[in-house]
Amino acid sequence: MSIMVPSTTPALITPGRQALDSALHQFDQAAGHLGLDDGLRTMLATPRRSLTVSVPVRREDGRLDVVQGFRVQHNVSRGPAKGGLRFHPTTDLDEVTALAMWMTWKCALVGIPYGGAKGGVAVDPAGLTTRELERLTRRYVSEIMPLIGPEKDIPAPDVGTDEQTMAWIMDTYSVSAGYSVPGVVTGKPTTLGGSLGRTGATSRGVQIAALAALGRSPEGVTVAVQGFGKVGALAAQYLSDAGCKIVAVSDVTGAVHARGGLDVARLRAYATETGGVRGFHHADALDRDDLLELDVDVLVPAAMESAITEVNAPRVRARLIVEGANGPTTPEADEILAAAGTTVVPDILANAGGVIVSYLEWVQNMQAYSWGSGEVEVKLRDLMLGAFSDVRSLAAERGLTLRQAAHVIGVGRVAEAHQMRGLYP
Repeated sequence: MSIMVPSTTPALITPGRQALDSALHQFDQAAGHLGLDDGLRTMLATPRRSLTVSVPVRREDGRLDVVQGFRVQHNVSRGPAKGGLRFHPTTDLDEVTALAMWMTWKCALVGIPYGGAKGGVAVDPAGLTTRELERLTRRYVSEIMPLIGPEKDIPAPDVGTDEQTMAWIMDTYSVSAGYSVPGVVTGKPTTLGGSLGRTGATSRGVQIAALAALGRSPEGVTVAVQGFGKVGALAAQYLSDAGCKIVAVSDVTGAVHARGGLDVARLRAYATETGGVRGFHHADALDRDDLLELDVDVLVPAAMESAITEVNAPRVRARLIVEGANGPTTPEADEILAAAGTTVVPDILANAGGVIVSYLEWVQNMQAYSWGSGEVEVKLRDLMLGAFSDVRSLAAERGLTLRQAAHVIGVGRVAEAHQMRGLYP
């Protein structure tokens, strides 16, 4: 049985629709391996709650714009909903639904007691002033207020949002509650209850997954990183620190390549100062699309969804792909890569570091307690390596790809929770 959720734009295959189709395809495969019945498949494929809101934004020149916002809670059988909030002009309900579904399986896979959620606002944050961003954030929060809370749904940063965004959300929610509620979001500034180690946690998880998948010394291993933002830049730094040679990176401005290896720290400073990697004097310019096809040991797609497709997958030469982004590889590309013998560490495993440390932050908030950065990193590493071991063992046992094994574990744990709880009424 194939599960399809009606699209809001049936006549057009948008990036969001493509992401949702990929998520549903991966779920269908896992459900088939698990032998789930049709009713349970439909329940697990269908979001628990989906909210679309109109968000008015008062601009500095007095104009009033109205943008769309979304919050989707895909599943809450294993605990409160958890998921990031992104500000991006192409965000739509399909994309947010796909991301919420992936978050459900991700949380179950790494063994933390959350369900999956996601939020988004269809806006380009680069086109807004800081005051406009604050007004937008606070109004969006006021619209979704009935859905969120430390025991209901806990947002976190994602594309286009950061710890300042989370601070505004926490304050807006707390003012409404009448007292401070730090546990309503994660990824906050540490002065407001954020966890040490949260910044860079997703990137650290990518590094842990990549080194575990390599199975050998990282010294001299060549790496290309697509996307030099919050995840990709620090992932490149952590892999470089471990001994890998980062030979190429790209972002929205362009791509750079250095056969002998990039000075990642210097490149990060340059990108922060200039707004991107383009023009970096200590490397050669490279076409952004060509980065995915470089002859490297490891490719880290850490930008947006559907970067590797059936069109470019036959030209991918990396033998190991570690997905820092959500949904960067389409199902058609997956089949091509598997046939070529390319190992793909899937997103729901490779980029789980962020939600793991978000969980640790939430636990600290709920207990009014805090851990040192060393303890947080140990817990992160243990959960990542435990999940990686589970996935690799199941893949070897059943002859599955790592993605198939990861989804079988994640979907299976959520299905078990549904069956144990039963159906009300």
